[in-house]
Amino acid sequence: MNNNVTIFTKDLVKQFKTKTGTVTALNGVTLQVRRGETYGLIGPDGAGKTTATRVMLGLLQRTAGESRILGYDSMRDTYAIRERVGYIAQQFTLPPDMTVMENMRFFANIQGVSRAEQRLRIPELLEFAGLSDFTGRLAGRLSGGMKKKLALACSLVHEPQVLLLDEPTLGVDPVSRREFWNLLGDLRTEKGTTIFVCTPYMDEAERCNWVGLLYQGRLIAHDSPGTIKNMVPGRLLEFTPSNFVPAWRLMPDLDGVLEVQTYGAMLHVFVDDPEIRRPEIEAALADQGIACQGMREIELRMEEAFISLVRRQAGGEREMEREGCQGAQGWHSLDGE
Repeated sequence: MNNNVTIFTKDLVKQFKTKTGTVTALNGVTLQVRRGETYGLIGPDGAGKTTATRVMLGLLQRTAGESRILGYDSMRDTYAIRERVGYIAQQFTLPPDMTVMENMRFFANIQGVSRAEQRLRIPELLEFAGLSDFTGRLAGRLSGGMKKKLALACSLVHEPQVLLLDEPTLGVDPVSRREFWNLLGDLRTEKGTTIFVCTPYMDEAERCNWVGLLYQGRLIAHDSPGTIKNMVPGRLLEFTPSNFVPAWRLMPDLDGVLEVQTYGAMLHVFVDDPEIRRPEIEAALADQGIACQGMREIELRMEEAFISLVRRQAGGEREMEREGCQGAQGWHSLDGE
């Protein structure tokens, strides 16, 4: 494994036995995370993000394949990994009846940080997280955003080389989410920490250097955010029709329309040429007595790209099933492969 790669999996499989059979949570996941970058593993609930994180940390036994962090095997070298990695679980819970300072000292003691090192690191981390004025406040009385910042500070107290975060901003207000991601950005640029974050929020993927799209246990894309968005053909028109359902049904039959997605009361329509197709779409809607409000070309976001790639993956699997195959292998791009 390249020394510049901190997290590595190859053909990673995780299956769970149930009363009705076997469930495959991870199906041949291959990815790599380079030193000092922020990697976002994104996907809907149930895609396998948490399972992947726990297997990489050695908290779950893998069924097949390889998984390593900093060159250490996830199954054989779990203690070496935990000494060098910070981890915030999806359901991470701070002791609510302990103060901010007591929590910091508690986690420092768990990680074997000496008292002398604690006196240096804890004030720095509290300042970094914006919690210096709240050292005496009980963790249970912190706001949701402040709890996340405290959890981050606690996970950094032993100065890990790698930080794994499982949906760290779930349920947090937008302002606190932005502040948390600003802290992650500072951590990467100032300390060179490698950050691996699982998130269901597509806008957070835009903040990552590299993104993996996980769907039903398969990695269906693995590249930079810009490259992933470029995988989707066409350009994107957005508009609000006066009669939504008939307009939605009409779109796929029009020339030059590549794909249609819904976004609230608006339609997102991928076309081959916006200059040509825009007046054609407006005319076709008008023929059906449907008014078109605010049609404009917009920049493709990760959310639209993810939906498009998932649809393509699902369509490929259905086609293979019709041909008698066992299912698609999934697709992803890796440097050097």
